[in-house]
Amino acid sequence: MSNEKQVDSSRRGLLVATCAAGGVVGLGATGALVSTFQPSERAKAAGAPVEVDISTLQPGEMRTVEWRGKPVWILKRTPEMVESLKKTDKDVADPNSERTPDMLTPEYARNQYRSIKPEILVAVGICSHLGCSPSTKFQTGAQPSLPDDWAGGFLCPCHGSTFDMAGRVFKNKPAPDNLEVPRHMFVGDAKIIVGKDEKGEA
Repeated sequence: MSNEKQVDSSRRGLLVATCAAGGVVGLGATGALVSTFQPSERAKAAGAPVEVDISTLQPGEMRTVEWRGKPVWILKRTPEMVESLKKTDKDVADPNSERTPDMLTPEYARNQYRSIKPEILVAVGICSHLGCSPSTKFQTGAQPSLPDDWAGGFLCPCHGSTFDMAGRVFKNKPAPDNLEVPRHMFVGDAKIIVGKDEKGEA
């Protein structure tokens, strides 16, 4: 009788150990499966879309996010900034974003505002000349390296290219093109997805 009890208890121990090992393997597999639904750091670096909450973005405020290793500006323009685009329209080199549009400007941003919504600009913050990052120069009027009638925009510190509040390059500047507008889309009024639109990912 004692031998039977010994055999039963050893079998029970083996069964418990087997179940425990199976449970650990199962949990590990589930964890691996769940993690595949989230973009990895490598996927993000390769260009996975980036979701940005803009619910707290105030007029005149700009937020910078990283997409594909590049800075992407999200600027909520004030009514005055939007109005300034009428003034700069005649002074910029490519007002309607017709130069290499498929590379630099999605169809829905080929307008005076270079945006889906006039008040929101989404642009890659890299100068089209030699890849420097322009500085914000939102204050209007005469300033160093800027014209006396400056209406606000961006100044590249490397070679002096200037861009208006829509990222359109002014005439006779080293930069050959406007700032790039990445593919993007709005999710309601509070979020923007950079790197993806209704047609798919960039």
